[in-house]
Amino acid sequence: MNTFKQPLSNEEENHYLNLVKHGDLNARNILVEYNLRLVAHIAKKYYSAERDSDDLISIGTIGLIKAINTFDNSKGNRLVTYASRCIENELLMRLRQERKESREVSIYEPIGTDKEGNEISLLDIISSDDECMLSNLITSENLERISAIYTSVLDSKEQRVIALRYGLFGHKDLTQRETASLLKISRSYVSRIEKKALLKLRSALIL
Repeated sequence: MNTFKQPLSNEEENHYLNLVKHGDLNARNILVEYNLRLVAHIAKKYYSAERDSDDLISIGTIGLIKAINTFDNSKGNRLVTYASRCIENELLMRLRQERKESREVSIYEPIGTDKEGNEISLLDIISSDDECMLSNLITSENLERISAIYTSVLDSKEQRVIALRYGLFGHKDLTQRETASLLKISRSYVSRIEKKALLKLRSALIL
């Protein structure tokens, strides 16, 4: 259900922009709230199975806030025009960073399929079995350390996948297919997230 508010009138927008110039954070928050529809509209162009829509809107909102903080309404322009460029720039900057990171972790990209039709990556060939890896990680001496580094080493998506896959912290352990269905992403994407997260945990524990 769409809960975004309708845009402000020119007079209302200018009123709040003038307050923002004097450091009124509440006025800035109001402008953000009434322009989230614009953020969602621009972010929609970048939706994909591997990108969470809420994450994209959060990134776009950073661009919106930057626009509100730097916009000069004395020139007679509308905030929407200026903000659109700032939102787009923020999203493109993040996507460029993602592409850079994807090149850095190319060992996770599929390079073919196994006899059962499942995607395999270079990491599948050069690393140990995931479940054996986790069994080695989760020993009585490491469990407390894993709990301590879990949130600092893994991002939010990796935390969810590992918790669901291996039944950590009170979760029921699920298969990759069940995890993919619950998170509404592909099974191969779950596999890549899982491998990357396990490698991060293993690296952190041996430091």
